Amino acid sequence: MNKNKKAIVIFSGGQDSTTCLFLTIQAFGKSNVEAITFQYGQRHAIELEKAQWIAQDLGIKQTIVDTSVIKTITSNALMDEQSEIRQIGNTPNTFVDGRNALFLLYTAIYAKSQGIQTIYTGVCETDFSGYPDCRDVFVKSMNVTLNLAMDYNFNILTPLMYLTKKETWALADQLEVFDYIQAYTHTCYLGVEDGCHTCPSCLLREKGLNEYLEEKQNS
Repeated sequence: MNKNKKAIVIFSGGQDSTTCLFLTIQAFGKSNVEAITFQYGQRHAIELEKAQWIAQDLGIKQTIVDTSVIKTITSNALMDEQSEIRQIGNTPNTFVDGRNALFLLYTAIYAKSQGIQTIYTGVCETDFSGYPDCRDVFVKSMNVTLNLAMDYNFNILTPLMYLTKKETWALADQLEVFDYIQAYTHTCYLGVEDGCHTCPSCLLREKGLNEYLEEKQNS
């Protein structure tokens, strides 16, 4: 455990970021962990409500940053309640151009002001919706860019990068937070409590969950 250092987690209240939050607490200790959450104009409030509830329940300091100005320069189904969520090629129309770049930039600005070098983010390029800003090459490039931009030694960690959703559920079980994550995290793009079972995010989550439970039952 890194008792004398601090870390910050980009935290949405979803399965992946909550798993990262528990990993960070394990590595750094609860008193050395912060969460940062972004209000970017998402189409439903439940995501922010879940993130706030979990942070309060765990006793983690949370900073909420309003980046909804992005709605003035781009539009997509994740921020427009009138748009039908659908797949366009390999990527659903819920992809928000520049979102993760913006999240990492603002997190880095805040982290430096607090003397924090380690940033956790739950992006993954194994079981994902095809978002280009969830790829390892992107995160590594941002790490270099932020270090150069601020003359500061950031360390961006992506512990879920090469895990399938089934493996992410298995990790939650290893951390002894499987039930917590299943009960309290929110993933649904439509903002439906307990999931709509039809949007790309729900389908990924449920597919991984069912695969893990089946494997566990057969082992």
